[in-house]
Amino acid sequence: MLRLVLPKGSLEKATIALFESADLTVRRSSEVDYRASIDDPRVDDVRILRPQEIPRYVAEGLFDIGITGRDWIEETGAEVLTLGELNYSKATSSPIRVVLAVAEGDAAASVGDLPDGVRVSTEYPELTRRFFEKHGVQADIRLSYGATEAKVPEIADAVVEITETGRALRAAGLRILDTILVSRTELIANPAVADDPVRRHAMAQLLTLLQGALEARDKVLVKLNVAREALDQVIAMVPAMKAPTVSELSGQGGFAVETVVPKSQINILIPALKDAGATDIIELPISKIVH
Repeated sequence: MLRLVLPKGSLEKATIALFESADLTVRRSSEVDYRASIDDPRVDDVRILRPQEIPRYVAEGLFDIGITGRDWIEETGAEVLTLGELNYSKATSSPIRVVLAVAEGDAAASVGDLPDGVRVSTEYPELTRRFFEKHGVQADIRLSYGATEAKVPEIADAVVEITETGRALRAAGLRILDTILVSRTELIANPAVADDPVRRHAMAQLLTLLQGALEARDKVLVKLNVAREALDQVIAMVPAMKAPTVSELSGQGGFAVETVVPKSQINILIPALKDAGATDIIELPISKIVH
């Protein structure tokens, strides 16, 4: 039904892992194969291509849906429909930023302080051109094919580059002047294909699975029993997405409590629950959370 294109490169490993956790396992003959399949009736064909190319391919109708970053949608100007954001990136769940950076010792405090003719190296020439035009600076924009941060000061005076934490830029002796774009990973669709109700419904179902898997990351289900006299104290201790589920135990005068909590809090929470009188505490992994 749907032709899907996934990103190769820095997002590839995280994307394949997300699809597997969403029960949409991507199968291919080897890690370098550009063709793949998903055993799901909603997906007819899967390709794995560079994220820079994906917006144009989806806009042109070569694929029905794809995953890429907002940075490449903006860079290419492709006319695609965003179905939803997927909050993951190469290393974290945080968005990446497209930033303007200069050498640490550069006197510039903002983009307006850069002189006309400033040499700017970037993998985003169109984004960069629009940014400098907006600020009235005539920049000499030079396309970079990688290692962009290493080109200051001999090859370029400034760079427009992506970062998640800023660590690599600082390690290269660079300082961020401005953020041009905050970019998240998105599920995009060809607008004409998305107009078809059957295919649009299939797209929405795939998005539900992917977002549900992301929502479940770093969360666990906690189940416990507690006596009536300790119930209020235990309820006050447990975080929950909405409210914990509480049900009375048959003939025992106590209650069963279920709640979803961040994995990061569990090492503190379980001993505290035991101290408060909770018993039979169970921690369970969660595959998906669908609201």
